[in-house]
Amino acid sequence: MSEAVSVMNGAERGTSIRVRDAGLQGMITLRGDLSAAKLKSAVKAATGHAVPKARGIAFTDGKGVAWMSPDELLLLVPYSEADAAVAALEKALAGTHFLAVNVSDARAFFAVEGAGAREVIAKIAPVDMHRDSFGPGELRRTRMAQAAAAFWMSSEETIHVICFRSVGQYMFDLLSTSAEDGLVGAL
Repeated sequence: MSEAVSVMNGAERGTSIRVRDAGLQGMITLRGDLSAAKLKSAVKAATGHAVPKARGIAFTDGKGVAWMSPDELLLLVPYSEADAAVAALEKALAGTHFLAVNVSDARAFFAVEGAGAREVIAKIAPVDMHRDSFGPGELRRTRMAQAAAAFWMSSEETIHVICFRSVGQYMFDLLSTSAEDGLVGAL
């Protein structure tokens, strides 16, 4: 059996604004009634975080939970723990209507780091990246040029991006080109 590798196998580009493959990340799509106590408890047990409000995310030390839609969350766990987390969710949510699927190998995970990270994203996504409109703890699902993606800020200078693995090379190149083009000073 082969060993899992991330889509860009640790690639990095840039200096003042760095784009890097953030490595393997366990990702679980969880669908169900987000207001149900049983689901909230299962999410907390799996990630250490509470179910966030709409368009919110809590993510620390490789674990987190992101609001994706009114009945969908993305749980983030260490890659090696994703299958066990799905099994624990299935046990905890038995008897309820839910779906839990390990989508780790179908996704790519990137980080954009540096003082100009907001502008890198603003140039390729139709999202208001001004500090008054978007900041740490918020998540957006959108298109980045021609690819579906989700992103969030873990700090004022770090933005995490998730996309389908099938467009991982495209996304890495897109983010890198946006960073290399320089800042326009709009944010």
